Amino acid sequence: MNAAAEPPDEQLAASAVAGHEHAFARLMRRHKGALYRFIRRYTGDADEAYDLLQETFAAAWTALKRYDTTRSFPTWLRSIALNKCRDWSRRRAIRRWLTGSDPLDSPAGQDVPDETPSPEATLLGSQRLSRLDRAIANLPAGLKEPLILTALEELSHEQAGRILGLTAKAVELRVYRARRALAAALALDEG
Repeated sequence: MNAAAEPPDEQLAASAVAGHEHAFARLMRRHKGALYRFIRRYTGDADEAYDLLQETFAAAWTALKRYDTTRSFPTWLRSIALNKCRDWSRRRAIRRWLTGSDPLDSPAGQDVPDETPSPEATLLGSQRLSRLDRAIANLPAGLKEPLILTALEELSHEQAGRILGLTAKAVELRVYRARRALAAALALDEG
């Protein structure tokens, strides 16, 4: 089946609400890659991102009757995912507060290098990416969310603002601050 013959998201959502589970499965297949990348960038942890992706789709299935078809389906999904990420972040902060440290399975505790031999350039690139992932994951939510939505998910400031409940100008300012914070964190990491 070619992409032109694929029904739009709104039609699949309506079909899923009518009880056709295969329609929701098609929506999941269509959006899981981009949604996983969004969550992965937020958490900095592949396993946590996979779990949160599942939670997001479960919540979307439950809330599908309330989906407003005048709204973009990917934007609606990102809003749900963002709420799941925020919940995860709060749980993680409480865990840190209760234990006085990061849990062993946190991204910060995953600094063990891969034992598979690889070229030096690949290793350096992987280390830089890992440092960047950790730096993004450690940004405050108010900076991390606009940065991920605009710089990594390639949404406009206006689109990100609709998801976050901010003006486009506020998103622009937060992205600027996030980039400065990342530059400072990465400079400290190297120094």
